[in-house]
Amino acid sequence: MVISNAQSTKRQHYTELIKMKTISISELKQRIKDGEAIQLLDVREADERAEFNIGGVFLPLGNIMTMQIEDIEDMKETEIVCYCRSGNRSMQACLMLESMGFTNVKNLVGGMLEWQLNG
Repeated sequence: MVISNAQSTKRQHYTELIKMKTISISELKQRIKDGEAIQLLDVREADERAEFNIGGVFLPLGNIMTMQIEDIEDMKETEIVCYCRSGNRSMQACLMLESMGFTNVKNLVGGMLEWQLNG
């Protein structure tokens, strides 16, 4: 599935309304290339992760929504980049984590679909 400009614009507008921090694919790739230590959080399902992932902690959105976050509890002050297939579930994860006291979560805009398109 390809993300249309309308979908991208709608997502960007929604993100601006809720003041969520985001990071672009190109910015994340550059930071990784520069050797920065970045905490990634994959919020997809296990089968999606098995198909393709860019690393990081695996914690499905369902676990976050039910507050089963023991694996990341000690990262409340750490910059965390959440990712999913398209950026929608990771956006929900960011909102949930912020409500639980995480102070520096960012949504990877476009998710793995965009990552793979921009090789």
